[in-house]
Amino acid sequence: MHTTESVREALKQIKDPELNCDIVSLGLVYAIRLPDAKHVEIDVTFTSMGCPAGPYILSEVQRVIDELEGSPEGTVHLVWEPAWTKDRVDPLVREELMEGI
Repeated sequence: MHTTESVREALKQIKDPELNCDIVSLGLVYAIRLPDAKHVEIDVTFTSMGCPAGPYILSEVQRVIDELEGSPEGTVHLVWEPAWTKDRVDPLVREELMEGI
């Protein structure tokens, strides 16, 4: 059975190709829900509405869900509220990344 934390750890393998940082540390993963043992729902956003890496990120999130043990059904929701800000970046990586954002 998966936990929110185990799914979050799996999502850390997805790197934003422009920033070379994982989407969890960037604060792009807004929510992870596990309504039951066979379903995973993830809310994801982008740093901007015109993010060129958007389709790649969405497909990678779906791929990670599909590769979880037990192959749960996954739903990825693209959300825009609340809007992403630099404050969502993990403080441990914020200083390093702020130069490029």
